[in-house]
Amino acid sequence: MDYGEALGQMPVLLYLGTAALGLVIGSFLNVVILRLPRIMEREWRQECAALMGNENVEHSDDSKDSKGIEAASINDMPTMTLSRPGSSCPDCGHRIRPWENVPVASFLFLRGRCSNCGARISWRYPLIETLTAILSLMVVWQFGPTLPGAFALLLTWGLIALAMIDADTQLLPDSITLPLLWLGLLLSIWAVFVDSHTAIIGAVAGYMTLWLVFHLFRLLTGKEGMGRGDFKLLALFGAWLGWQSLPQILLLSTIPGALFGIALIASGRTERRAPIAFGPFLAIAGWISLVWGDAITQAYLRWSGIA
Repeated sequence: MDYGEALGQMPVLLYLGTAALGLVIGSFLNVVILRLPRIMEREWRQECAALMGNENVEHSDDSKDSKGIEAASINDMPTMTLSRPGSSCPDCGHRIRPWENVPVASFLFLRGRCSNCGARISWRYPLIETLTAILSLMVVWQFGPTLPGAFALLLTWGLIALAMIDADTQLLPDSITLPLLWLGLLLSIWAVFVDSHTAIIGAVAGYMTLWLVFHLFRLLTGKEGMGRGDFKLLALFGAWLGWQSLPQILLLSTIPGALFGIALIASGRTERRAPIAFGPFLAIAGWISLVWGDAITQAYLRWSGIA
């Protein structure tokens, strides 16, 4: 009996282990969601400073000096990575000790406050940890201790990060989206989810569908209706789940997205022309299709009388 079969016969151990892993991964995702946009912004500022400095070299020594100081000040900014510096309280700078960083449990033990200054800790941190654990359990429940289940977990964690970052900043980082896209294409070689032909067509169709919508909307209105990160995210789902999944994902994302936007406008919480992140709706729809896509399709076919 191999390890997977042993876990399959001990579901309690499997689910407890998955829940614990989900909590730990959720804690790491909190770091990714908070820091990755800041890391990206720092890199963009450095690139802009370098470009402006190079441009000024050709035009004016005086402006070159001022821009050189600006570039130096950006380079002197403290370097931030996903692991450094260590986590600290944003109010008092208190370094979070290991026993204060246990997923969910530390939040409850500290009663949602910093142990040093008493500042409130956002509820979002334990919520993301709990959400990650719950979604991980649902994936394992659906796929079991299998190779597709392991990769489905990886995709789930990536989608949580993408959805939250997009909701916060309206960015879908290529550093997450593109590796997952390439991984989906790579998995298709062994038909882990779909075969290569289906995956390649799905990736192209996913990207081109939103690319065409983007340019058609811009042609009609003169405005950009969505970000290019959405193209890549739908291409990602096409690579993992095949082109057949795309209509379902688009339906599950556009209708709730439109209703959410209408509700925000009607409630006065946003302006009519204010941009609304579409990535979270795509991520949710794609995850639903990953876990229950076939069941949803079969239920629809039975309801429509086709099957």
